[in-house]
Amino acid sequence: MTPISRSGAGRRSVATLICGALAAGGLAAAGVTALQPGAANASSHREAPLISGQPQYDNTDVYAFVSPDKPDTTTIVANWIPMEEPAGGPNFFTFAEDAQYDIHIDNNGDAQGELLYRFTFETHVKNDKTFLYNTGPVESLDDPDLNITQTYDIELLRLKNQHLESKTKVADDVPVAPSNVGKASMPDYAKLRDQAVHELPGGSTTFAGQADDPFFLDLRVFDLLYGGNLTEVGNDTLKGYNVNSIALQVPTHMITESAEQPIVGIWSTTQRKNAQGHFRQVSRLGMPLVNEVVNPLKDKDKFNASAPWDDAQFLQNVTNPELPKLIEAIYKIPAPDEPRNDLVDVFLKGVEGLNQPPHVRPAEELRLNTSIKPVADPKRLGVLDGDNAGFPNGRRLTDDVIDASLQVVEGELLGAKNDLGDAVDKNDKDFEKAFPYVALPTEGSRGPLAKGTTGGNDVRNEIGDALQPAGGASGSDDTTLIAASAGAGAAGILLIGAGLTWWRRMRDRAY
Repeated sequence: MTPISRSGAGRRSVATLICGALAAGGLAAAGVTALQPGAANASSHREAPLISGQPQYDNTDVYAFVSPDKPDTTTIVANWIPMEEPAGGPNFFTFAEDAQYDIHIDNNGDAQGELLYRFTFETHVKNDKTFLYNTGPVESLDDPDLNITQTYDIELLRLKNQHLESKTKVADDVPVAPSNVGKASMPDYAKLRDQAVHELPGGSTTFAGQADDPFFLDLRVFDLLYGGNLTEVGNDTLKGYNVNSIALQVPTHMITESAEQPIVGIWSTTQRKNAQGHFRQVSRLGMPLVNEVVNPLKDKDKFNASAPWDDAQFLQNVTNPELPKLIEAIYKIPAPDEPRNDLVDVFLKGVEGLNQPPHVRPAEELRLNTSIKPVADPKRLGVLDGDNAGFPNGRRLTDDVIDASLQVVEGELLGAKNDLGDAVDKNDKDFEKAFPYVALPTEGSRGPLAKGTTGGNDVRNEIGDALQPAGGASGSDDTTLIAASAGAGAAGILLIGAGLTWWRRMRDRAY
């Protein structure tokens, strides 16, 4: 494939086309006849019926790219738990303990992972007699005031023809970066992030913890079709939301088949332990948007439980896609002729001469040619704009996969030039220049201070002392007094609430 080179100047945004088409697609899939407000979807955020109710196990996005500051390594970022509201305490966002978070690497194109990095997590609680996530300002990951912490292990499984050949533990009890509660609780969150970056044997590096959601797009399609007149576009739907990230940076030679075959296929899955104690796959993600807007409702849960080597069952969803037909019906833009073999190349095989491995078996994986070096100035449209280091050759954090995917779906590779886009061209927060590259998460206390107050936290510093067991009788009495006062206050609130509820019921009774 010859990359299409174009400049950013003069590109017109026709966000209304994609917005309307996606709105129509979502409504048709849901089978509704009226537009109503609803939760936004993005990439694999809540994209299938079953996983939408299990956010701890829900893959949201996968990124894979040659590390810009260490080009002899490859970085993989996999995210979970969509739409994390930063102020969503007191139960903030932890990885599930009954899950296996897996990163799969296919290094010969046979749609079977030869390498599997498995992350498993454990939660630790210092004081279960408080509702608080932290009992004072947190200065480090081992701070006594960080009440709820997590650690994780990493295992490397080597497979051949889906059979386990070896299993090696490569990390043990690595600390997780906590949820960013707020400025008073975590005055230097960047310091906590740095402490969660862990070096592994052999030159690899790992990170797990909260991050700003790096996916950027406008999907406010359920708000009466962008206000009813298609004018409310260009809003980053995921601005201000966080995710839980796992990032892994490995020397490239450790994951490729050979220097002569540098292309790898990457995807992530989540396995959850069922009532019988067996792990079952409940979520899967490689290329963005496939389960979101390519697979119909009847196939979404099946796809999440499936493996790439069985992807032939979903082939018709790619060769005969629904989205171009919707755009043609609404906006009279002719849909490309079917079957769409160009989409098979991009989404299932890789682009020939770029990131398609020899003897490839069509499967939904994020394919990366690790021999293509990073560029100094990445172009958001990647290959479509002549930048072969970007999407669909892997996926960098800065790649605009919404615009690129839609232009391909509308026939860009078949000669049908178009400028489809959603008018959101970059993330709301800058990405880091070094591993783990993802942006710092938005803090829970992101609003302004109350009028007449200052940013001091002297009073908050006393909370941890009040909750800690004291060595002397007076300390014990103080703790008892605080607990009794809190209990009395809570009881008073409950009595008032009960009284109001009884009064309302009596007033509304029909007899």
